[in-house]
Amino acid sequence: MEQEKNWERQALEHLLLENLKETRKARRWKTVLRVLSLILIVGFILQVLDLRPFGDSFGTERHTAMVSIEGEISSSAIANALDVGSALQAAFENDNSVGVILRINSPGGSPVQSGIINDEIRRLRALYPNKPLHVVVEDICASGGYYIAVAGDQILVDKASIVGSIGVVMDSFGFTGLMDKLGISRRMITAGSNKGMLDPFSKEDPKQVEMVQTMLNEIHQQFITVVKAGRGDRLKETPDLFSGRVWNGEQAVKMGLADGFGTVDTVARDVFKAPNILDYTMKENFAERVAKRFGAEVGSAAGKALVRSGDIK
Repeated sequence: MEQEKNWERQALEHLLLENLKETRKARRWKTVLRVLSLILIVGFILQVLDLRPFGDSFGTERHTAMVSIEGEISSSAIANALDVGSALQAAFENDNSVGVILRINSPGGSPVQSGIINDEIRRLRALYPNKPLHVVVEDICASGGYYIAVAGDQILVDKASIVGSIGVVMDSFGFTGLMDKLGISRRMITAGSNKGMLDPFSKEDPKQVEMVQTMLNEIHQQFITVVKAGRGDRLKETPDLFSGRVWNGEQAVKMGLADGFGTVDTVARDVFKAPNILDYTMKENFAERVAKRFGAEVGSAAGKALVRSGDIK
């Protein structure tokens, strides 16, 4: 009789414990869902509040338009050809913008994205010949950044800015020596003799290296042609001008890589005579920021909630 009562008590305790686990699990899921709902609601509200045309005051007053290129130039970065081109077009099209400042602070990036932006600047300058575009360099304008800059009417720098790097690079690693020491062999099957070209785990093929070098030389020549076309007679050619090296702003002005010294404010105030500056740069919308900044954290929190739901023993 006593054993039967103990069994009933144990069964009841087990049922109560399982019920408590399920209750806590449901509570945690409800908390996660509430947090997600709150983030979505706040995001929607902020997105609605942010729905306005480029710039403050809706661009209805006389102003200087500014577009920024910040960081790496890449199709997957904020500084990509599509967004930069759209911002530039909006800046030129606005009848109340008296001039455009392209603010660059970039070490370079994709030659394709840089070339597309360069072409778009030249197209817009031809379409709006009375609206100047001046490039203002801050910390650095190198490689793809300079590829874009030469499309402007003028390039203005700080005396300590880093300018130049007119060259092309492709880098990788080779692990074959280490693999030999560790007794590791590479097994790669390809259809096409050059499909695995410059694979870091295979021995270097001189013919493939020559092919890549030829391609880089051609892209380098394209870069040089664009620079010469953009800078014209202002450029003072030296043996190392197109070697890929960089110069400070003071040297860049002497060599004709830049035209003088200036900032966004001095160009707007003293050159364009329109000190009111409106930023046309495309920004990430709230949904993109949430996905990048909070996506991983929310996923981690949900995972922890699932793990903790089984903590009760």
